[in-house]
Parts: sequence; structure tokens; C-alpha cells
Amino acid sequence: MFSLYINWNVNPEIFDIGISVRYYGLLFALAFIFGYKVEEKIFRSEGLPMPWLDKLWIYVAIATIVGARLGHCIFYDWTYYSAHPLEMILPVRFTPEFKFTGYQGLASHGAAIGIIVGLWYYSKKVSKKSIFWILDRAVIPIALAGFFIRMGNLMNSEIVGLPTELPWGFRFVNSGLDHPELPRHPAQLYEALCYLVSFFVLMYLYWKTSVKKRMGFIFGSFLILIFTARFVIEFVKEVQEPWEADMVLDMGQILSIPFILVGIFMLWYSGKLLDSGNNAAKSLKK
Repeated sequence: MFSLYINWNVNPEIFDIGISVRYYGLLFALAFIFGYKVEEKIFRSEGLPMPWLDKLWIYVAIATIVGARLGHCIFYDWTYYSAHPLEMILPVRFTPEFKFTGYQGLASHGAAIGIIVGLWYYSKKVSKKSIFWILDRAVIPIALAGFFIRMGNLMNSEIVGLPTELPWGFRFVNSGLDHPELPRHPAQLYEALCYLVSFFVLMYLYWKTSVKKRMGFIFGSFLILIFTARFVIEFVKEVQEPWEADMVLDMGQILSIPFILVGIFMLWYSGKLLDSGNNAAKSLKK
């Protein structure tokens, strides 16, 4: 079989002038920039107030960073961070010496929980609409953001896959794993592509179908698409923490299952909400 193995030897730092600037941070920023533009188009098409949009992305940005950071610390490295609580919220490492590290430990499941909480608060304070209304509109650019973030993981040579003999394997030279010469599944790239496809599916649902009338349908579709992809791809990933090695399902898969189930429930519940709204409208006409 013709080999397309790629020697992935990218320096994750763009430059270091006492403060390390990484591709991950750049791609994280691009996720918010492009996400804002997508959401702006949605808001303009519905004639919604632009100040709502600015506040939305402030809420999403804060909720994403806080949720992702706490998710990593609690779900994946609680033993360390319970003894170093300040490092949960500050982008520094105090031991063995003080160093600015940035927020290198971020968990997507924590980000998802944080965003849902943030959007719930947004719906109460800003839009005064059902949380499902804003979730349906916010998850579309969030799927695109997932693409950028996983590409950032690729630039960091982190979240790598298991060894493979498939011809497109990557040799992650800077991964820090034993035997970096072994070709591995580019799991970050798999996820990035799945999230990009999910983004286009959600865009199609919003712009080309009538399902946006079913509040919660696009949100449910997002949960199913994103977390099913995450669940499946985990089978070809290296475990994130040593204590996951003997688990039948790793932490990423265990955390994905509730999101998938909620997504399935939302597809059903969105129909119930639509029926309820239609019945209410008919009653007013009588």
C-alpha cells in the first residue's frame, strides 16, 4: 500500500517574547471571529437587535473558557488541581517554577456545559426568550468553533490517535509519547472534519428547512452530531490520562453519552413544543 505517512514536527509556538503565543491561541481567537460573523448573518436575517449579538458573544466567550477550564481540571486532573486551585483560574504554573502557560488544559465537555449555563443566563437577562431559541442559533457557529479548536490541538500535537498502519497516519514528533516514530491516527483531524461537516449540516437545517420553527431541534441535532462523532473517534485515540487506560469507555465517551441522549430527547421534545404552540394559536383564533 502506498504510504502517505506525514512527519508532523510543527512548533506549537508562533513566537515567544517572555509570553508564549501559540497557534492554538490564534485558532481559538479565529473561532470567535468567524463564529461572530456567522451569528451576525443569522441575527440580521431575523431583524434582531445587534446589541443582543455583542452581549451573546461576551457570554459565550466567558462561559466557554470558564467551562472548558473547569471541565479539564475536574474531569481529567482533579488530583493535581485540587491541591493547586489557583492554577484552575490563572494561566500560570507556580511549581516547580513560575511560568506563564496559557490555558493549555481545556475540556470540550466542560465548555459545552459552561455554554449551556451561559446561554440560560443570557436568555433570562438579554433576549427574554426561551433558552431553546438562543441555543438553536448559537450552536451553529459553535460547531464551526469546534473545527478551529481541534486544528489547534493538531498544531499542539496533542490528543493524538493510536498507532495505525493506514497510509495517512501522522508521526507526531513533538507529542512527548514513547516511540514518536510510529504513525498514528490524526484523531484531532478526524474530529475537526466531523465538526466542520456538522456545521454545514446545521447551516443547511437553519437556512434551507423549516425546522428552526421547532425550538430545540437544531440544538438537539448539534448534540447528536458533535458528541456521536466524539464518542466514536475516542476509540482510535490515546487516553488523555493514565488512569483511563483500563476503562472500557474513557472519560470522553462517558461524558458524551448524556449529551447524545439529551440530543435525542430534544428532537422529540421540539415536536411537542411545536404542537403545543400550534394548539395555542388555534385556541386564540376561536
